This record gives sequence, C-alpha cells and structure tokens, in this order.
Amino acid sequence: MRERLEAAWYAPRLAPLAALLLPLSWLYAAVVALRRWLYRRGVLRSARLPVPVVVIGNVTVGGTGKTPLVIALARALAERGWHPGIVSRGYGASGAAPREVTAGADPADVGDEPLLLVAAGAPVFVARDRAAAARALLAAHPACDVVLADDGLQHYALARDVEVVVVDGTRGFGNGRLLPAGPLREPASRAAAADAVVTLVADAPRQAGGVTGGTADGVAYGVAAGRRTTMTHEVAGLRSLVDPARAVDPAAWPRGTVHAVAGIGNPRRFFDLLARMGIEAVPHAFADHHAFVPGDLDFPGASAILMTAKDAVKCVRFADARLYALDIRAVIDPALVALILERIDGRQVA
Repeated sequence: MRERLEAAWYAPRLAPLAALLLPLSWLYAAVVALRRWLYRRGVLRSARLPVPVVVIGNVTVGGTGKTPLVIALARALAERGWHPGIVSRGYGASGAAPREVTAGADPADVGDEPLLLVAAGAPVFVARDRAAAARALLAAHPACDVVLADDGLQHYALARDVEVVVVDGTRGFGNGRLLPAGPLREPASRAAAADAVVTLVADAPRQAGGVTGGTADGVAYGVAAGRRTTMTHEVAGLRSLVDPARAVDPAAWPRGTVHAVAGIGNPRRFFDLLARMGIEAVPHAFADHHAFVPGDLDFPGASAILMTAKDAVKCVRFADARLYALDIRAVIDPALVALILERIDGRQVA
C-alpha cells in the first residue's frame, strides 16, 4: 500500500487512488490551516529561546536531504565562530523526556538520524517537544549561541528566527495535494513564506573535497531568486561496518552479488547514486526509519550489502563483513550560510 500511495502522489496526473483520498485531504488541509491560525493569533503559544533558532524542514513527507544539510550548516557556523547546538524529534526514540545524544547510543533510544547529527561536532538533544529539547540543550551547554532544529518546520511550538525549506529537486511537490491524497504536509505556498528554499539536485557523485555548489535557480516555488539555492551530495566514501579502516574496492565484488538496502524517505535516490558511481546493485527498499534485523539482510550469495549511513547505525550491532555504508555530505551554497548569518546576527544585535 505504501508503494501504491507514493506512486499515486508522484504520478504525472491525479491518480485514482489520490482522487479517492481527496475528501480526507481537504479535512487535513482545514486542520493545518486552523493550527497555523491559532499560532499566529497567539491562542497557541510558541516558546522563544534566548538564542537564535534556525529551523530546517520540508513541506513534504519523506526524505529531502535535511540531515546532511543540518550537519553542513552546523559545521559552517562553527567555522565562523558560532557555537551551534542541534535539536531533533528523534523519530522512533523511546521516552518523551529530552535527552542528549552521544556517539554509539542505541538508535532505539534516540532515533537514527540524531546519531548522524552528532558527526557535526555540536551537542544534540532529542525530544518530541523541540522547545523542551532546546531548553535542556542550553542548560547543559551554556556556550551554545544558536540552535538548529532538524525537521522542525511544522513544530510551531518552537519560535524561529530563520526557516529553511528543503525540496527534492527530482520529485518536487508531487501532485501538489495534501496528505493523504498527496505528499504535502502543508500547502506548497508554505515554501514561499520561508527565508530560504534549498533544492537538492541530482549530480554526478563528487568525491570528498569537491567544490561547493553554485547558485543555480533550482526550483522556484514562488520564492525570490535571492532566497533560492541548491545543494548536492558528495560521496565521502564506502565504509565497512566491521572494520571502518579497511580499504574498500567495489571492483572486487563479483557482478550480480552486490545488494543495496535503503530505509529512507526516498530509497530511489540512494539506488540512483550507486548507479551513477558505477556500482550495479540489486535494490531493496524499506519503509523510512525501518528497524533492521538480520533477517532483512539474508541475501544468499551476496558479496556486499550497501546501505545509507542512516541505516548503518541500526545494523552495526549485528554487522558482518558484507555490510558497507555509503557516507555522503552536503555541498551547499555559501549564499545560504551568508543569509542565515545575516538573520541571526540581526537577532543577536536586537
């Protein structure tokens, strides 16, 4: 059903399944509009932090490359003298209380994406209530002077100074319908209200150390050119899950014995990236945030099983010599960093 629904969302014209779900989509749209109105009117309150808040999110369900972008922005801000902290929902995490994420934590406790965010070198806290997570972060790390909220666009309980919307340049907004008839969490026009829109564009995979991407227009979505940028993903390398220091040579894998698994929002992006790298792999798509077990990777005769870094954090505990993670990093436009600095510098002065 999940595959049928996604096919309907991204069909070139309104699919019968999407049309059938339109009444529910209209009801969802009314709830979304009412919720935003209640926050704008102050009926529902947004928590304002003592430091600037930068929200990175999207208006569609599924992956658009937010997590690599958050990591890239945290590093860019740190290079410019800031002390960023990161908050995330921690999808799938146990418990509701805010908690700090450390390298090697159990993804069942803190979620999978937060374990990737710690690579930014900034403190990471998770909680469903992002405002509570941010307050806990600031209490534990008083030197933090800017908070990045991963996937927090619709979390209006946390006031923000900068909004960055990330868009998958390949899939866009699909059929333009709201859930469940389409992939939209909010109307497409919501992107125009953000401070910046970053479009993830497919490109030939770059090796680490590539040049930062330029300022191609990407997908406009009603956003002024000065607030539109693009990003690509560069390949940092293939990493063995049992021996990260071991050199990896894909040419040594016999043809037809390589498999690829992806439990992310858009598995096709991962499979396409492998193909552009010249790696032929049998694809196996799983639901986003899938909790892998050894049986999921039972591919007789496999010489290598490739996966995203997000999936790898859930497979390390039972990894064998066949498992490899493809590490990537976001290549972003310096103009995006400049825009964010302008906004948060202004908040600091105020």
